[in-house]
Amino acid sequence: MCGLVGVVSSRDVGVCLYDSLTVLQHRGQDAAGIMTCDNGKLNLRKNNGLVKDVFHSRHMRRLTGQMGIGHVRYPTAGGSSPALAQPFYVNSPYGLSLAHNGNLTNSKELSRDLFKEDLRHINTDSDSEVLLNIFAHELQRRNKMKPLPEDIFAAVAGVHNRCRGGFVAVVMLSGYGIVGFRDRNGIRPLIFGSKVVEGRTEYMIASESVALDSQGFTIERDVAPGEAVYIDVDGNLHTQVCTDPGEHTPCIFEQVYFARPDSLIDSISVYKARLRMGEKLADKLLKLRPDHDIDVVIPIPDTSRTSALEMANSLGIKYREGFVKNRYIGRTFIMPGQAQRKKSVKQKLNAIDLEFRGKNVLLVDDSIVRGTTCKQIIQMARDAGANKVYFASAAPAIRFPNVYGIDMPSASELIAFGKTEKEVEELIGADWLIYQDLDDLISSAAEGNPGIKQFECSVFNGEYITGDVDEVYLKRLENIRSDAAKKSKKKGGGKKT
Repeated sequence: MCGLVGVVSSRDVGVCLYDSLTVLQHRGQDAAGIMTCDNGKLNLRKNNGLVKDVFHSRHMRRLTGQMGIGHVRYPTAGGSSPALAQPFYVNSPYGLSLAHNGNLTNSKELSRDLFKEDLRHINTDSDSEVLLNIFAHELQRRNKMKPLPEDIFAAVAGVHNRCRGGFVAVVMLSGYGIVGFRDRNGIRPLIFGSKVVEGRTEYMIASESVALDSQGFTIERDVAPGEAVYIDVDGNLHTQVCTDPGEHTPCIFEQVYFARPDSLIDSISVYKARLRMGEKLADKLLKLRPDHDIDVVIPIPDTSRTSALEMANSLGIKYREGFVKNRYIGRTFIMPGQAQRKKSVKQKLNAIDLEFRGKNVLLVDDSIVRGTTCKQIIQMARDAGANKVYFASAAPAIRFPNVYGIDMPSASELIAFGKTEKEVEELIGADWLIYQDLDDLISSAAEGNPGIKQFECSVFNGEYITGDVDEVYLKRLENIRSDAAKKSKKKGGGKKT
């Protein structure tokens, strides 16, 4: 999962892009990058690390220009070399730079076609570079000295004709403008907004609405499935749906985990969706155990707080903060390796003994992925003196890999794969485990936008909506992206970049 932003303004955009990336930091903590365009001259800074560590004053002074794009990354494909930080750039045509979120499910075939047929060379194993070169080739086919909006939309249509999967991108055309586009099913999120400064309209395109809010932009709307939004250097907005859109099927894991609670994703308030998740999970708990003996509800910070609070309210039980979080440790399930995840849990959380001692506690988390975190946290609760430790997941059991840009590539690394809820309960060491029902999760999100009839729920039900994912593909993905594969690749040096 990654975060991206693009801005077209009448003023230097470097600081605006930096500030926007800081509020999108939760979407990627591996690398960050900004590229600006100053009267045709490109300025780039990117590297591994958090936004605050990648950009210093000396870098910001060089990031001049009235338009630019930014990116925060954590790797789902490829490695962790600084060369894989985005934006990526190609010189022809015009000078194009790209920031991308998602995953192309036919990246291997596209890479082959780019080399053999389009005569374009790929320097890394990143599907983002593949996407950039596909767009560049399709735009070059228009053979124009100056690209017009119809040329850009035709290039995006060419991308849709060739690329499959879940993806969004912002592409900057040096000296001309910025285009943002979204996959035909709208799996990954993209939104744009505007503000008027000294009589001129400025625009921002971003992964989440919080980026717009933080910089004073007013939300226009979400980019529609299959749509492209182009803002030229003069601040003119052009939009067009560039392919026959499929059923709008956004990723429901945005609502569960990735998006900030103060964001709107496809017009759905993430905060309210998570409140409804807590309410519905409380209803299920009362049906299963009306005579429960829970004394206190404690969230596992931070993402589960909203659901846990509403769960406690619905159950009529005290809500307490039982864990103190070290805010300088990143999200654990996206840590690059099991050993690092185990170490990070202990660095990340510390229990407040008085909230646990002698009590029957219900711990609430947003989801259970590999099980590393919740197993250790349950033990922490017991060590702090808890009498019984129950565990509630605001999401259903995750049993299948994700192929659309979330780092869950291998089913064998998912604790619930091939197991019953009772078996997972025993593995994590809980006295009782309760999962959200998928129908309840879907209704929690759908209530925020009745226009969305279905969600991308493949990690829960194994249904891949692009129709091109089979066992052969999943096995190939596991061989490339599992923890074992990444460890082997790192040891051997991986692909040279």
